[in-house]
Amino acid sequence: MHKSLFKIPNIRLFIIFKVLFNSRFYYPVFTILFLDFGLTIAQFSILNAVWAGTIVLSEVPSGALADIFGRKKLLVFSSSVMMVEVGIISFMPGMNSFIVFMVFLVNRVLSGLAEAAASGADEALAYDSLKADGQEEQWGKVLEILAKYQSIGFIIAMSAGAAIYDPVLMTRIVKFFGADMELNQEITMRFPLYLTFILAIFAFLTTIQMQEVKPEDKSSRQGQNTDIKQAFRLTFKAGAWILKTPFVLSVFLFGMVFDGVVRMIVTLSSQYYRMIDIPESLFGIIGSLVAMLGLVIPKIARSMAENRKPSHGLFVTAILTITGLFSMNFFWPYAGLIPALITFSTMYFTGFFVSFYINKETSSKQRATVLSFKGLAYNLSYGILGILYALLLKAEKQGHAVSNALENKVFIDTFIWFPGLFTLLFFILVIVYWIWLKDR
Repeated sequence: MHKSLFKIPNIRLFIIFKVLFNSRFYYPVFTILFLDFGLTIAQFSILNAVWAGTIVLSEVPSGALADIFGRKKLLVFSSSVMMVEVGIISFMPGMNSFIVFMVFLVNRVLSGLAEAAASGADEALAYDSLKADGQEEQWGKVLEILAKYQSIGFIIAMSAGAAIYDPVLMTRIVKFFGADMELNQEITMRFPLYLTFILAIFAFLTTIQMQEVKPEDKSSRQGQNTDIKQAFRLTFKAGAWILKTPFVLSVFLFGMVFDGVVRMIVTLSSQYYRMIDIPESLFGIIGSLVAMLGLVIPKIARSMAENRKPSHGLFVTAILTITGLFSMNFFWPYAGLIPALITFSTMYFTGFFVSFYINKETSSKQRATVLSFKGLAYNLSYGILGILYALLLKAEKQGHAVSNALENKVFIDTFIWFPGLFTLLFFILVIVYWIWLKDR
């Protein structure tokens, strides 16, 4: 009988931090928010590429720094940067489009830095805290609990974020409480940002309460100067270990394919909802439905991970992804939501399996660095796919006058690219690893 995992302070704080850091109230209106600030879809695509590029460049060095200087310091830095990146767009006054774009550019760079600093360091601190308590075999349970609370956080953020973004609804609410005022979109579009800024403050307060846990194997730190050179030496060492460990490398590569394609779909989801005739007022409710999947799927994924071969979970996730992506291309009015939910569910399976197997195979002394490679791989995939899709859209619109009707048509015509590319990449990897890792 294991004592409650919540009695381990770092586990409790890790879960709180992850919920606060990821439950952002502007997520259900993410694309629309950028556009309502005066940005174009092209600028939106560029900003997303910058965000992914920032993570790619800073992900692994940040993980190495976490392994050397301490995971807590990186998490405190991450939450501090989150306050700045959300704050600058929350309180930005009305400006011309160029300045708005530059402010959002800074926001995306800072957001990428915050994401990179937290990625790897958070799981490494939690896993080693669990290991120090002699309960590392309970990591799957921690991931399950985390997913459950993150889902609750997402449900609240998605529902409230979409609701407070709606100026008509917010005007009715303030009038109900006796205030005679009319709220417009320029005012209400900042409400989700204000709430996210408050979460950033609490995330910072959470990280400063964490306690550093040193890896059991301290030999790598003895007699070494904790400087930037050592960070890069550890980075190259971890990278070489991944390349020389076929199973871990396969987990990374399959994770890149699944996460890159599906995350692109998630990013474009609001446009997809419009194409299947779902009103914007329901976007938050749909986001809550997606989050509710996190209450169920991690338990299923944990059972598969602990009782079946990794290949079992891989093919279950692949079948769901292919089914969902191809079915979304029919753009069924309203009913198109079903294949979208199937597709989005694979994010939970992918996230659980990748974290479970990488932590299981990695030693404590380089855990944060190796986990940072996961973030690098994910965002490299996402960034490349984003650029390729932007080029595809540009080619499709070549020679045509820009209009909403054209944007919608091009979106529908190019959507088949996602299931086609995913299927191609997946089966290439299967052919390679079927021979290499037959027994797993």
